[in-house]
Amino acid sequence: MNRSKILLLLLSFSWFSAIAQQGTASAPPAADSPKTLVPSGQEMAQQTRQDERHITLNVLATDTTGKPVSGLQQQDFTIFDNKQPQTMTSFAAMQGATADPPTEVTLLIDTVNTSFQRVAFVRQQVEAFLRQNGGHLAYPTRLIIFSETGTQIEPEPTRDGNGLVALLESSKSGLRIVGRSAGFYGAEERLSLSWKTMDQLIEYEAQKPGRKMLLWISPGWPMLSGPRVEISSKEQQSLFNSIVAFTNALRRAQVTLYAVNPLGADESVLRTSYYQDFLNGVRKSQQANPGNLALQVLAVQSGGRVLNASNDLSGLLQSCVNDASAYYVMSFEAVPADRSDEYHALTVKVAKPGIKTLTNAAYYSRP
Repeated sequence: MNRSKILLLLLSFSWFSAIAQQGTASAPPAADSPKTLVPSGQEMAQQTRQDERHITLNVLATDTTGKPVSGLQQQDFTIFDNKQPQTMTSFAAMQGATADPPTEVTLLIDTVNTSFQRVAFVRQQVEAFLRQNGGHLAYPTRLIIFSETGTQIEPEPTRDGNGLVALLESSKSGLRIVGRSAGFYGAEERLSLSWKTMDQLIEYEAQKPGRKMLLWISPGWPMLSGPRVEISSKEQQSLFNSIVAFTNALRRAQVTLYAVNPLGADESVLRTSYYQDFLNGVRKSQQANPGNLALQVLAVQSGGRVLNASNDLSGLLQSCVNDASAYYVMSFEAVPADRSDEYHALTVKVAKPGIKTLTNAAYYSRP
């Protein structure tokens, strides 16, 4: 593979890394508040650092069958930051659609990385999912068609599944410009489009409070990783910056990502499991690999799941949505980092047998 093409792709994406790591400063006070001074740049930077150190986690607790567990109390949980227990500063148990604000669900149909023939099957299965219960959805839901010709984010989610079906029927998948078999150059273009779309979605969702579930229906993005792919230290640094940016941005926006493979039993086990080679946390740039930014890897890192090997796509989508029926929101204050982009592994444990948890796998901090 042409290593320079990977570098061009990474450099084209580096603008997102730079913006995401800057943080968001508070808006200046209104003009009718003369007694309030506009904070200096130093004060704003300090406030930004304090905000970054306030780590909020959405935690899913499940039993041995994978069913969400409700009714747990704060004392049942312990948060570990780099294996060190943390003092919880807030805790809330959330119950399904009664949560305030309720969990928002986004269904994204990926026509960029899915074959044209399989997209028709995806549309049928998504329609079946939306028509369940007479079209009455349990959670506010948004539908997005991701295509090479443009991706439109609907402004408001709805519980009207029939209305979303009408939207789905009115949309037509555009003529494919690049496909899964288009070779390295097509893979590069598809990966760039996928990253940029994910970036746009995170930026949009970050403007709203509460938890969001992004169900990305796709066999996955091109990973551009393999035994014959060699990258330079400069390329690894650019990759590392992007890994840091995506990891922190997903957590701050409270987006839980699910990678839902529509190919089901048609794909080999080897192909669907390859992403697992890149699940280990990336602590420094020398460890960075394009595979660390795979769709499935980002899903696991965000506290979501990877769903494969089933031709019942509608059932897989329902399984994802069921995770919103009971979950927990908790936070702690992180200590200042010793260096920029310091890696912190996160785990949450429950002091009851048979209960597992899913949450953000890590965050990167600054001094």
